[in-house]
Amino acid sequence: MATQRTGESGGREFQRIADELRGRIGNAYPLRSFLPSQRALAEELGVSRDTVQRALRELANEGWIQSRRGSGSRVIKTQRIQSSAAKATRVRGEVTLAPFISEAFEQPEVTLDVYTLTSESLDAHIRLQSERIRGGFISPQRITLRMLLPDAALPLPYPRVKDDRDDPRLRERLRTITESHTASLVGALRDLQTEGLVPSVDVRIQHTPLTPTFKTYLLNGVEALHGMYEVIERPLTLGDGELITALDVLGLGATLTHHVKTGEPTSPGSVFVDSMRQWFDSIWNLLSE
Repeated sequence: MATQRTGESGGREFQRIADELRGRIGNAYPLRSFLPSQRALAEELGVSRDTVQRALRELANEGWIQSRRGSGSRVIKTQRIQSSAAKATRVRGEVTLAPFISEAFEQPEVTLDVYTLTSESLDAHIRLQSERIRGGFISPQRITLRMLLPDAALPLPYPRVKDDRDDPRLRERLRTITESHTASLVGALRDLQTEGLVPSVDVRIQHTPLTPTFKTYLLNGVEALHGMYEVIERPLTLGDGELITALDVLGLGATLTHHVKTGEPTSPGSVFVDSMRQWFDSIWNLLSE
């Protein structure tokens, strides 16, 4: 049985557990499935049941799960992707981001250009692909990642406390989450090269003075996944246990549209992918550092 950590629930440990569970939703925990019991999660993740309960409350507040006494926690929302060119492997059950990232990593050369508010979603997918590479299931020879994030000094309009624009706690929380997940995914990719599993890895992160109103993934130069951030009002539990009302966006819950570049340069998919690549390059080269 895992050792429970004394006083962990008063700190940020429940946020780490909430992040881990978010990453599993849609993959290990598909739509309408039940999460393992609180006791099982506590033992697996090495935390107390109180910490698991706080993490589950956060996921319930965000609309991912529905928890009922005696029946457990059930997934009621996953990320949705709308595609006019979905492959058979992508339309079995709920369509999520995972198959698109997985297929991109099955190529000898992997290129990812990502524009996002935080690196939270991407971190979970990068760690999953790292495990596939270590297991010998895929063997890319080169991985190139460019990620655009907002400047940490930028006064973003979200997330923030609804009734107090000057309260800095949610901005600090966003910065901590972004730094943690960015370090995680960068470390996971660079370790692959250090260990000789991928011959060439190029990871670059730049920051731009723009407030993200959408997120975009450009995969191997031929596919684009694009989704708008919807601003929502939701309850949020801070690290000290205080419950506040926040104005926030849920990147993991954004509906993404899928576009594919075809052999016809004037097709809608080709035009969209090319225009997003040109936009990304312009921001990367001229507005970011």
